[in-house]
Amino acid sequence: MPLKSNFNDKQIQILEVAETLFAEKGFDGTSIRNIAKVAKINIAMVSYYFGSKERLLESLIVYRTSDLKNQLENLLQEDLEPIDKINKLIELYINRINSNRGIYRILHFEFTSKKREQNLQAFSELKKGNLKSLETIIEEGQKKGIFRKDVIIPLIAPTILGTFFHFHMNKPFFENLLNLKTEDLYNNYIKTNLTKHIQQTIKALLIYES
Repeated sequence: MPLKSNFNDKQIQILEVAETLFAEKGFDGTSIRNIAKVAKINIAMVSYYFGSKERLLESLIVYRTSDLKNQLENLLQEDLEPIDKINKLIELYINRINSNRGIYRILHFEFTSKKREQNLQAFSELKKGNLKSLETIIEEGQKKGIFRKDVIIPLIAPTILGTFFHFHMNKPFFENLLNLKTEDLYNNYIKTNLTKHIQQTIKALLIYES
C-alpha cells in the first residue's frame, strides 16, 4: 500500500478533487469523467494513475490516514498511563475526523454493505489497525488492574465515532442550542467540550466503579 509521501503532485491534485466530489455528490454520484473534468486533466490520466474508482478511493484513504497510523504507533510507545493514552487517542481521532469530515462521512455512511467492504481493502485494513491500537492500550490497562476486564473493545470505536457523527449530523440544531454562531466556535466546541465529553464517556466504560 503506498504511503502519503509516495503520491506525486498530479496524483494529489486528482485525489483532492475526488475527495471534494465524493463528499458533495457521494461515491456513486461521482464519475471518473467528473473528476477529470474538475481537475482539468485527461480522463485517461486518472485511469493510468488509479485504475478504477474504487482504487482511487483506496488511495484517498491512504493519503488522508497514513500519518494517523504513524501517530497511533508513536502513541503506543509513549511513556503514559493507559487512560492518558486513551484520551490522546480520542483527541487524535476527533481532530482527524473533524478536519476530514467529507471523506469520513462517505466512508462511515456509504460503505457499510458487504460488497463495499470487500472492494475497499484499505478501509478494512485501516479499521483493523485502529482497533489493534485500541486493544493494545486497553489490554495494558487491564494488566495493570486499572481497566475493567469485561470491556467490549470493538464497541469502543463506534461509541467515539457515533457521538461525533451524531453531533455533526445535527449541526444546525447544536449550533442553535449551544450558541455556536461561527464555524470557529463550532470547531472549537468539538475540540474542547465534545472531545472532553467523549473522553469522560470512554473513561466511565473502562474504569472500575469506586
